[in-house]
Amino acid sequence: MKQTKILRGLALGVLATMVSLPAFIGRAQKSHDNGVNRNLTIFNSIVKELEMNYVDSINTDKSFKNAINAMLSEVDPYTIYYTPEEQKEFMAMTSGEYGGIGSYIMQRDGWTYISGPYEGSPAAEAGLKSGDKILRIDTLDLSGKTSDEVSSLLKGQPGTIVTVTVHRPYDADSIKTFRIERRKLQLPSVAYYGVTRDNVGYICLTSFMDKSADEVRVAVEELKKNPAVKSLVLDLRGNGGGILESAVEIVGMFVPKGTEVLRTRGRDKSTEKIYKTTKKPIWEDIPLAVLIDGGSASASEITAGALQDLDRAVLIGSRSFGKGLVQSTRPLPFDGMLKVTVSKYYIPSGRLIQALDYSHRNPDGSVARTPDSLTNVYKTAHGREVRDGGGLIPDIVIDWGKVSRIVYNIVRDHWSFDFATKYVAEHPQAPSAYEFEITDEIYDDFKSFIDPERFKYDKACEDYVKNLREIVEIEGYMNDSTKAQIDILAKMLTHDLNKDLDTHRREISGYLMSDILSRYYHTKGEVIADLKDDAAVDSAALILNDPHLLRHLLRP
Repeated sequence: MKQTKILRGLALGVLATMVSLPAFIGRAQKSHDNGVNRNLTIFNSIVKELEMNYVDSINTDKSFKNAINAMLSEVDPYTIYYTPEEQKEFMAMTSGEYGGIGSYIMQRDGWTYISGPYEGSPAAEAGLKSGDKILRIDTLDLSGKTSDEVSSLLKGQPGTIVTVTVHRPYDADSIKTFRIERRKLQLPSVAYYGVTRDNVGYICLTSFMDKSADEVRVAVEELKKNPAVKSLVLDLRGNGGGILESAVEIVGMFVPKGTEVLRTRGRDKSTEKIYKTTKKPIWEDIPLAVLIDGGSASASEITAGALQDLDRAVLIGSRSFGKGLVQSTRPLPFDGMLKVTVSKYYIPSGRLIQALDYSHRNPDGSVARTPDSLTNVYKTAHGREVRDGGGLIPDIVIDWGKVSRIVYNIVRDHWSFDFATKYVAEHPQAPSAYEFEITDEIYDDFKSFIDPERFKYDKACEDYVKNLREIVEIEGYMNDSTKAQIDILAKMLTHDLNKDLDTHRREISGYLMSDILSRYYHTKGEVIADLKDDAAVDSAALILNDPHLLRHLLRP
C-alpha cells in the first residue's frame, strides 16, 4: 500500500510537471507577444505625435526606412529590408540579369566614367571605351550625379534607346555621342577559363548566381576535352558567394552522386535540411585545387569547405571570410521584401565556419571574431584535423604581401587606369594577351606620364620623422647629437618618386598590364594578366603535378 502511494505520488508529480511546462511556455510566449504589441503601440503613438505636433514636416518614408535599418542593424549585416525599387536591384544581383547597356562605371572628380564595357554588350558594340567620361544621358547633364544615379539612367527596358554623350581623352574628336539599344543582359559568373602553367586547367568564378553552375559545367567539360589538361584549379578568391544551390551543384561536378555537401539548421532544430549532390560527376578523379582568400565568403566557403572536408581538393591561399549563415527572402506588404537570416550551415565534417557571433555583442555593440583558442577540432573524410569558426584555413597558406604606399597611390588616383587609356589610344592594334609584357619602353613611358606636381604621395616616412622631432622636443631629449642623428634619418627616409617607381616596378607593372589588357580583352584580359605572376597558381601547379605531394596533403 505504501509503495502504491509512492508510485501514485510520483505519477502525479510527473503529470503535474507535464501540465505545468506547457503552461509555463505558454505564459512566456504570451509575455513575449505582449511585449511586442506594447512596443508597437508605443512606436505608433510616437509617429502620430510627431506627425501632428512636430514643428517641421517630416519625411516619413525616410524616417521609417531609417528606423527599420536601425532595428535590423542589431540583428546581423545580412538581414536587410528592400523597398520595391531596391528589390529590383537585388533580383538582378541574384539572377545576373538586367536590362541595360552592359558596362562597369566608376565615379571620380564629380563625374561618372566608363570603367569597362562587358564583352559583347551593347556598350561595347556601340563603341564605348574604358576612360570615357559620361557627360550626358539623353538630354540630362550628369555633372555632380552619383554613379548610382547614372546607373539607374543607363538601365531600362530591353529594346528602348538611350543616347550617351562622352568625352574621350587622347582623341581628336573628343566629344562622341552613341545611340544604344538596351538589351536583357546576363552577367557572367565565370570570368575566364583556360590552360595555364602548360597543363593546369583554370576556372575563375566570380559569383554564385542562377546560371553559375551551368557556366562552370561548360568550362569543366571544355577543359576535360583538352588532352593537355592534367589537373584543375577553381579560383574563388574575392568571390562573395550567392546562391547556396549553385554551390552544391558545383561541388557535385567533382564528387560521387548522393554525396552530402551541407546541412542547414534554423532556430527550430526540426527544420534541418540536408543538401546532397544529385547528378553524376563530370570529373571525379581530376587532381583539384581551390584558391581562396579573405574575400571568399558564403557559397564560396560552402564549395571550398565541402571539397576540403571530403578531401577532394587542396585549399590554397589565405583564410576565408567566415560566413556560415543562410538567408531567405520574405515578401512584405506594399511590394517590399525582407532578406532574413533563417539558418546556419554545416559542411560535411559537421563544422560551422561562421566567424562572428551576432547574438553575443560587446558592450559597445561591436562583434568580435571567434578566437582560434575557442574553436573546435573536426575531422575530414580521411581524418585530417580542421577547425570551426573563423572561416576556412587553407591547406597551403600564401602570403600575399603588403601593398606599398606608392602602389596604393597609383591605383587610388587612377594613374595606371589613365595610362592604359593613353596607351590603347596610341596602340589600337591588340597585342597577344598571353605574350604581352610591360617592357622597359612602356614602363619608362609610364614614369614620364606621372606628373610629380599632381602625384599625391603619402610620404609616411617623412611624416613619422617630423613627428619624431616633435616628440623628442617635448620629452626634452633634443640636443645637438640627437638632432644630427634625426637629420641623418630624415635624409635616408626622404622619398624619391623616380627611385620608388623603380623599386616597386614589379608590383606596378602587374597593375599596368591588367589595365591595358582589359581594354583589349575585357575581363578575360585582366585575368590573363593576373595569372602571369600569381603565387597561388604557381603553388597549385607544383602540388597538382606531384601526385605524392598531393596525396600527402589530403591524407593525415
